[in-house]
Amino acid sequence: MSEFAFELELCARLEERRDGIVARQLGGGVADPGGRILDAVCIEPGPEFDDRVAITSETIPDAAIESAVGTGQARYWKNAFDCHPERARSAMERALEIGFFERDHSADATDSREYVRQVARYPDWYDRIVGIENKPDLGRPGDLEAQLRTDASLALVDEVVLATESYVTRAHLNRIPEEVGVWRVHRDGDGSAADTGPTGALEIEVVREPTLLSVDERGIELLESHPGRTEIATVAADAKARARRRLAERAYGKGWRTYAFPDCGACRPENASGATLPYCEWKGRVVDAGSECGSSCPGYEADSEAEPAVDLEAERDRRTAWEADPDGKRRRQSGLDRFG
Repeated sequence: MSEFAFELELCARLEERRDGIVARQLGGGVADPGGRILDAVCIEPGPEFDDRVAITSETIPDAAIESAVGTGQARYWKNAFDCHPERARSAMERALEIGFFERDHSADATDSREYVRQVARYPDWYDRIVGIENKPDLGRPGDLEAQLRTDASLALVDEVVLATESYVTRAHLNRIPEEVGVWRVHRDGDGSAADTGPTGALEIEVVREPTLLSVDERGIELLESHPGRTEIATVAADAKARARRRLAERAYGKGWRTYAFPDCGACRPENASGATLPYCEWKGRVVDAGSECGSSCPGYEADSEAEPAVDLEAERDRRTAWEADPDGKRRRQSGLDRFG
C-alpha cells in the first residue's frame, strides 16, 4: 500500500474507533516547529471538549488565546497583546472572523478605537495526545529511528506509536526506542493489506504498547545530526505546553481530510471505514491527486464532470463530535458581562 493510502485509511479507522480529533501532517517540533512532521495525531477529549466544539470549527490563533482579552470588560485590542503589532492585528481579526472574539464599542462616542472581548473562556478541551508515525514498509525505514528518538526525547505528545504494514521482528523492535508503541496494520481476514483498494476494514494489531511520556517536564529536541556530533535544544516545560496547545488547535481546525479528488474518469470515491477516499481504478489504489494525477498520467481519462460531489467537511461533521457550523457563544445582550 502507498504511504499516502496507508495514512488516509489508518486515519479513517482511528476516527471510527476513537473519540476526539484525528488529524495528519502537523508540525511536531518546538525549537524548530517545522523540523518534525507528525504523520497523524489523535487528540483525546478533555473535560470541556463540548465547550470547545460550541465556539468555532476553526483553529483559534494562539496569540488570541494568550492575549489579555477576556470574557469580562472589553479591551482595546492593542493593549491586550504582547507580540508584534502585525501578528496581534492578524490574530485579532482572525479571532473576530471565526467567532472567538466579538467587537464592543466604547461608551465614549469620541473613542474610535476597536474594543474586543472573548465570547467564552478558552476551555480545557483536550487530554492525551498520541503521535503516530506511519511507515508501511519497514524495509525502507529512511530516518525512522532518528524521528522516533526525537519524539521520545522531546515528549511533546503523551504517547508515540509506529504504525506499519510489515511483519515486526525482534530486530525491528530493538532499533526502535523502547518508549515507542508499535501497531501492525492489516486487512481483516488475511493478515495483509494488498494494494487492491480499500475493500476491507483495517485491523490494528498492537505489537507493543507505548510508554507514557513526561510531557510536563523539559524535553530534548534533536535538531541536526553531523558526523561525530548532534545539535540539540533543551525545551522548557512551559514551551512544550504552549506547543501542545497549538498542535491540538491546529488538529481541531484541520482534521485529516486535506486531500482532493481529481477530475479524471478513472477515479471514483471509495468507502474505507465509513470515510470517502479517492480511489483510482487504473492504479488500483487510493491516490494523492495533488502529486500523482493529471494529464501526464498514462491512465488519465479527461472528464470535466468526473470530480465527484463529495463534501468532506459534511462527512467530518456527520462522523465526529466536531461541528462544521456551531451556534457559537456570542452574547445575546450587550453589557451582560458587567454582571458576570
